[in-house]
Amino acid sequence: MSIIKAIPTNVITGFLGVGKTTAIQHLLQMKPKGERWAVLVNEFGEVGIDGGLLNGNRVDSGDIFLREVPGGCMCCAAGLPMQIALNQLIQRARPDRLLIEPTGLGHPQEVLATLQSEHYQGVLDLRATLTLVDARKAIDPRYTEHETFNQQLQVADVLIAHKQDRYAENDLTQLEQYLQTINISGTPLYAVSNGKLSLSWLDLVSRAVTEPDLQSSAAHQHSRHHAETTPLTDQLADSGFLRKDNKGEGFCSSGWIFEPDFEFEFEGLESMLSGIAVERLKAVFITSEGVFAFNQADGVLTMQELDETMDSRIEVIGSDPAAWAELEQGLLAISERL
Repeated sequence: MSIIKAIPTNVITGFLGVGKTTAIQHLLQMKPKGERWAVLVNEFGEVGIDGGLLNGNRVDSGDIFLREVPGGCMCCAAGLPMQIALNQLIQRARPDRLLIEPTGLGHPQEVLATLQSEHYQGVLDLRATLTLVDARKAIDPRYTEHETFNQQLQVADVLIAHKQDRYAENDLTQLEQYLQTINISGTPLYAVSNGKLSLSWLDLVSRAVTEPDLQSSAAHQHSRHHAETTPLTDQLADSGFLRKDNKGEGFCSSGWIFEPDFEFEFEGLESMLSGIAVERLKAVFITSEGVFAFNQADGVLTMQELDETMDSRIEVIGSDPAAWAELEQGLLAISERL
């Protein structure tokens, strides 16, 4: 790739539901005027939601370029899914800055290793890795005993205790104590809400560059290998929708895409999504009241009105697929094809 100046590049990581997409939305809103930014988004689920959430807020396509890599950790299968998507994004965007959001179940050490490989020498200028963490999870063994959760903390150049507005008095202290137990000290820690990251954090030094031993070359695989190349929207059956499933890292996902002629009854949709017991839910729907994004984490469902979307889609992630066994039937029951 012919790049005159190496592209400042940041990895923004964090576990499921911590609010990475919200944080990236905030950073994009603060993008210096005249700069071109590119965002590479990786999702555990197969259908991809985050690109729709970002595009649905009418991101200026002339200044911001997006590319998604769905279906598990993008650095698996010898890193090819990540490299292909990254190369195409760089060639198309020629960005002044690149933001990379690995899936919450991905391995950031391997992502950082790929970004520092010989292929990207002189192309990428790796800057600070920002890790978002919900301080309330620091006493939850489902998180503290998960390798990926701890790896995300260990690679951080900046730690962001996100969703501060929901913390109890002792939550931040418990996070600080947990960081000490896993031998993390000296990493800047900031508490914020609503994705309000500071642009200045992006240009801090990356320890992955100055301390190469932080990286891991250990190979790993998930259940998906990204062999599929046909766009999902080209695979829709006569029914006008399709379902895709994935599993790995102790979690399962199910995702659906519905053609844009499906319209969903808004109140019924809100009620249904509020009642699903999942670790994570993201969705963009064309409803009787307009286009809305739905987001569920920690059992709390939030909604955001969007300007537009190409289609309706939903992704749920959890450890018990039985919890959403009837979701497809329920969605069809509150929709009609126009």
